[in-house]
Amino acid sequence: MNSTKLMKLSVTACLLFLMVMLAGCGGKEYKAVAINEDTAKCAVCNMQVKDDAYATQLVTENGKVYLFDDIGCMHEWEATNPNEEIGASFVRDYNDNEWIKYEDAYYAYDASYRSPMAYGIYSFKDKESADAFVKSQDKGVVMTSAELASHSWQQNTDMMGGMDMSGHDESAHSEMDGDMTMDDASSDAHSH
Repeated sequence: MNSTKLMKLSVTACLLFLMVMLAGCGGKEYKAVAINEDTAKCAVCNMQVKDDAYATQLVTENGKVYLFDDIGCMHEWEATNPNEEIGASFVRDYNDNEWIKYEDAYYAYDASYRSPMAYGIYSFKDKESADAFVKSQDKGVVMTSAELASHSWQQNTDMMGGMDMSGHDESAHSEMDGDMTMDDASSDAHSH
């Protein structure tokens, strides 16, 4: 074989190898699933998950979807399931309910903000919206997902009617409530 043909063959082989490697590194794309209020239960507190601005969800790398009625419940689930491989986490924009990736969102927090489990955190798709909300309320702080990592995650028990909701009621949980696979969610969303 002459050197020109050998060089072309080598370059072609390298390009093919590179394409195969890049295709494998692309990773799985995770998407938020639609919420069916008739069946959706929070994976932590077993409360109904409304199709509203407070709903959150995460998808494990193996495709299992967990729904939460409040971002604080999602945080609690992650803290008690540290070995789960999370593919993606999603929150809702407070203004238009659009699903956004957890790490891309900005968060407004004040203990007096009302949320389903009284964690007082609202999600926004951009910093400007979060800043505007805090300014309109004359209270609160804006945080990133990185800053939420060191947040105290205390519930406003006065807002919860004085009930101690830490830990939630473990007996209320069932294996099927609050979690499903992406395939289950897809078929559930299309059946309505």
